Amino acid sequence: MLAGTAIEIVTLDAWPSIAAPAETGRTFEENARAKAGYYAAATGVLTAAEDSGLEIDALGGAPGVESARYAGESTPYPEKFARMYDALDRAGGRGSPARFVCALALATPERIVFEARGTVEGRIAPAPAGAGGFGYDPIFFYPPYRRTLAEVTPEEKSAVSHRGEAFRKLRDYLATGR
Repeated sequence: MLAGTAIEIVTLDAWPSIAAPAETGRTFEENARAKAGYYAAATGVLTAAEDSGLEIDALGGAPGVESARYAGESTPYPEKFARMYDALDRAGGRGSPARFVCALALATPERIVFEARGTVEGRIAPAPAGAGGFGYDPIFFYPPYRRTLAEVTPEEKSAVSHRGEAFRKLRDYLATGR
């Protein structure tokens, strides 16, 4: 996603002793800023971090920043889907509009220097479908493709995904400085 930049990409695997920070923000942006600042201070290098998740209108934006922890962090996604469909049925919201959101922050050890947000709009599928992707992709129906994001190719998903959009903005920033 960052092809075309003059930046050497290094993952957190290079710093195995750095523990992950708690994600206590109430927004994706707060969590992305906190993670980017924390890792930049801990490593001393320019750091990009993101926070992302699924917002469902019929559930008041839930699971939102709790997407990974919805129904319990170690709960398998098929069980998360079942609980989510139960909540949607109680709310009368099966098929609800929904979106994936990605907030990205770029930090030096001293400050946040760039932020971007990416979204992809869709709706909750009537039932999970597809074996590709990860996380909530099997229940996220993307109308232009007439399929869930778990039913599309990685290339199709990257072209429209929330992370793809945010990282393309970061790539442009890194390439141009603006």
